[in-house]
Amino acid sequence: MVKMKLYNSFNIKKNHKNSIILIGNFDGLHLGHQKLFKLARTYKKKYLSKIGVLTFEPMPKMFFNSNLKNFRLSNLNQKIENLGKLNVDFVIIKKFNRKFSKTKSISFIKETLGKKINPKFIFLSNNFRFGNKREGDVKQLIKHEKLCKFKIIKPQPLIIKKQIISSSLIRKLLQNGKLSDANKLLKRNWLIDGKVQKGRQLGKKIGFPTANIDINDYVLAKPGVYVVKARKMNSSNYIKGIANLGYRPTFNGKKILLEVHLFNFSGNLYNKYLRVKFLKFIRAEKKFKNVEQLKKQINVDLLIAKKTK
Repeated sequence: MVKMKLYNSFNIKKNHKNSIILIGNFDGLHLGHQKLFKLARTYKKKYLSKIGVLTFEPMPKMFFNSNLKNFRLSNLNQKIENLGKLNVDFVIIKKFNRKFSKTKSISFIKETLGKKINPKFIFLSNNFRFGNKREGDVKQLIKHEKLCKFKIIKPQPLIIKKQIISSSLIRKLLQNGKLSDANKLLKRNWLIDGKVQKGRQLGKKIGFPTANIDINDYVLAKPGVYVVKARKMNSSNYIKGIANLGYRPTFNGKKILLEVHLFNFSGNLYNKYLRVKFLKFIRAEKKFKNVEQLKKQINVDLLIAKKTK
């Protein structure tokens, strides 16, 4: 794994110019993205260049649509962590705000890409749009290749079973309870990082204490019960458990919450940060007539979870 340099502006060091730049959100860094980085590594070897990523925070789609709350497959820290595993040399994390969104596409091409980042190759998808009112496109970039001394590379998307592998597809799979399919396309278990909050202690009252986590802007996977494993962010030891993701209809809950019950664990997790990996979808969330019925069902869920490898 290379030591990766992080920038929060376009003013990059001289040794990072003349590089291979990949532009995008790279949400989830799924198999499609991984194929792209594999191709970039062949260019790195051939042209003895460094690999850089230009990404935007918040994601532009979320910036323009304030109602889009639960959308992301991974947060920024996870994205950085996963880019490090893909042997990226540097990442430019550009704050996406109103001022930047009004940048003229020609200014972005000539000033930002041409002069400041000054790459040898730019990898991007064919539907990439940029600049004020999304006026810029790949055709415009190609027109400026000679002037700005870069070459545009448009790799073919990864297609599996006649479907283009994309972050949108994985979000849909998670929303439909197809966790195992989503995990295959991510090539790892989907996960949520979050801070444990003090809740209504409903789990504790019925004999199943839980760590309650606000999922922030993560995509809302199908509300229901999952087999999980979790660890504190400062530890490498995962503990297996069971989690309910959703609204807790039996208790008339209104807010989305991730409630994690860890097996063979005792201790205070309040205000600690947990990483929760989702291993298996057990069942959809449902409203029970009373707490006794819920407890019976939890015991059935626990048996399934403990048998899951």
